[in-house]
Amino acid sequence: MDTKNEKTPKPEEKKPEEKNESEKEKVETTEEVTDSEKSEKKKIRDKIAILNIYSSKNDTIITATDITGAETLAWASGGMMVKAHREEGRPYAAMQATTKVMNIIKDKGIGKVHIRIRGPGGNKAKTPASGAQAVVRTVARSGVRVLKIEDVTPLPTDSMKRRGGRRGRRV
Repeated sequence: MDTKNEKTPKPEEKKPEEKNESEKEKVETTEEVTDSEKSEKKKIRDKIAILNIYSSKNDTIITATDITGAETLAWASGGMMVKAHREEGRPYAAMQATTKVMNIIKDKGIGKVHIRIRGPGGNKAKTPASGAQAVVRTVARSGVRVLKIEDVTPLPTDSMKRRGGRRGRRV
C-alpha cells in the first residue's frame, strides 16, 4: 500500500510545476511581442491616404487612394449597399459605404486621411448632397485621424449655359 500512496502524489506534483514553467514562458514571449507590435503600429499609423468623395443627389462614391492618388486602395458606392435605386444617394447608404472603405484601409495600415469632397459642379448643383456630410461624420467616428477636409467641386468660370432653353424647364 505504501507504494500506491507514493506513486499517486508524485505525478500530481509534477503537473502543476510544468504548467507554471509554461505559463512563465508565455508571459515572457507576450511581453516581447507587444513591444515590437507597438513600434509597428506607430509606423502604420503614420501612413496617409486620400478619401475622394463624389456626392450627388442620386449616388455617393467613395474612393481611397494613396497619397499620390495613383493607386486605389479601396472604393465603394451607395448603390453597392442598398437594393432600391431611390436609396443610393441617401446618408444611410453613404455611411455603409464609408464603413466598408474604412475597414479595408485600416487593415492596410492607414491611420490618417485627407478628405476631398466633390459635388456634381459645372452647370449642375454646386453643393455636395447629403451623403457627403454623413461620410465625414462616419470617418471621424471610425478612429482614423482626419488631417484636412477640402471642397474640390468644379466651378465654371465661363458661365456655361444651363440646359432647359431660354424659358427654362417647364414642369
